[in-house]
Amino acid sequence: MRIFMVVPKLVWLKILDALKDRPAMTALPPVLYSFRRCPYAMRARLAIAASGIAVELREVVLRDKPAAMIQASPKATVPVLVLPDGTVIDESWDVMVWALSQADPECWWPKDRSVRSDIETLVASNDGSFKAALDRYKYPNRYENETISETQQRAIAADHLQPLDARLKRHEWLLGDRATLADYAILPFVRQFAHVDRGWFDAQPWPHLRGWLDRFLASERFASIMRKYPQWHPGDVETVFP
Repeated sequence: MRIFMVVPKLVWLKILDALKDRPAMTALPPVLYSFRRCPYAMRARLAIAASGIAVELREVVLRDKPAAMIQASPKATVPVLVLPDGTVIDESWDVMVWALSQADPECWWPKDRSVRSDIETLVASNDGSFKAALDRYKYPNRYENETISETQQRAIAADHLQPLDARLKRHEWLLGDRATLADYAILPFVRQFAHVDRGWFDAQPWPHLRGWLDRFLASERFASIMRKYPQWHPGDVETVFP
């Protein structure tokens, strides 16, 4: 036998009010595997911070990579972003575009197709021959069979930077008076290049490039994405970024 209970209207109203005031269930945040000094990871963090989206940051030590990261992305390079639905994004450029497609309050990734094309061209040059020369200049011992000398590699990389200085002579950022994804996708690599031999870098005839880099290094934005975090281990308390 079923028993039906009539709930007075006043009681129902109290129940509804209580449900209304109860905090909503929140979805798990995306997980970002990162390494503080890696320029690819830096630019991923820059875009995520600019978007305002919160992620769980897991700081990786490259000589001791966590099994969870390798399972998510067998190529085992940072950054790796794991979305709540299990989708894995393991290229830094794709992480940047994903973050800004969620929210882009500073218009780093304008909808104008021609601007996007200009951004993509600059970033492709940075990620291609410039980064190849930079790696061989900074880490010559990793390329024992390389026939081009360390000094020549530096010159090849420098040839990529001179046109950037010419752009920055005309305006404050690479594509105009406002920063775009091009600036923040490239700046971490110029920083890496400059720090190999800062004395040599500062002596080169690219004052506008140097000023652009120095403004970035002195900015709160750079400081905010370079905070130090301990190595992540399974079971650690969640670190929310930004």
